[in-house]
Amino acid sequence: MHTIAVLALDRVIPFDLATPIEIFTRTRLPDGRPGYQIRVCAEQPEIDAGAFTLRAPWGLEGLEAADTIIVPGTADPRAPLAPAVRDALRAGATNGTRIASICSGTFPLAATGLLDGLRATTHWIAADLLAAAYPAVQVDPDVLYVDNGQILTSAGAAAGLDLCLHMIRRDYGSAVAADAARLSVMPLEREGGQAQFIVHDYAPTPQGSTLEPLLIWLQDNLGSDLTLADVAAHAGTSTRTLIRHFREQTGTTPLQWLHRARIRRAQHLLESTRHSVERIGAQVGFGSPTAFRDRFKRTTGVSPQTYRRSFS
Repeated sequence: MHTIAVLALDRVIPFDLATPIEIFTRTRLPDGRPGYQIRVCAEQPEIDAGAFTLRAPWGLEGLEAADTIIVPGTADPRAPLAPAVRDALRAGATNGTRIASICSGTFPLAATGLLDGLRATTHWIAADLLAAAYPAVQVDPDVLYVDNGQILTSAGAAAGLDLCLHMIRRDYGSAVAADAARLSVMPLEREGGQAQFIVHDYAPTPQGSTLEPLLIWLQDNLGSDLTLADVAAHAGTSTRTLIRHFREQTGTTPLQWLHRARIRRAQHLLESTRHSVERIGAQVGFGSPTAFRDRFKRTTGVSPQTYRRSFS
């Protein structure tokens, strides 16, 4: 039987804490025996969990003999990590313990240095913050989870469930994992990554920017087959100057901004209308349905049809 230690940090997110407890507790082997023993551990006996206070049965000593340590998300990912917690996680890694994080739990895990040089993920809304705070970590905001072998990270709370099922499959095989997935009313694998959940807003533009009139014009003409030369001509400048101004004021290029705006408009139409995929592709300026489908899937990780089924 595997021992799972769930490490509750201060201001732990309740759903992130409950997810691994629920799914691993339900896991049964083919002969009916439980697959996991669960320990809830914390540095202090009582932990702030937002709407309630949690009393942890185990202290940090509960991490020592665990086969897996899970770090749930915390409502304050930038809070400093207690030295005792940092040392306990590092000691677990040194002893070969598998360590996984859920959602913003990637932040305290990154604070130990255990993610340096590794690919990792977190909730997409916090990905830029993670990359800025821990530049040695290779942040991938588009995936549901990342398995580096001993160290694993996941995106939001639902992606934590995906990660738990993945670890069950690693431990006991696909049949046991599929049974755990059915009990959780979840597919064993979800199509696409968290890119499909990201709101692809237009790149920010400073108020009063000289580009503001041009950006309004671009939004009004997303359905036109615009080239870089067309945009530069409307702006009354050279393509080189236009690109420089765009990079300075939006951090991206005119065509990248245009593609992002088109995908965002397409997402809105898929969510709010019953127009065909072909019609939506034409409405947002793609020359062919194939080009639209390819660009949409590269941006969101799923096809337009799958996105519509999930979000309409």
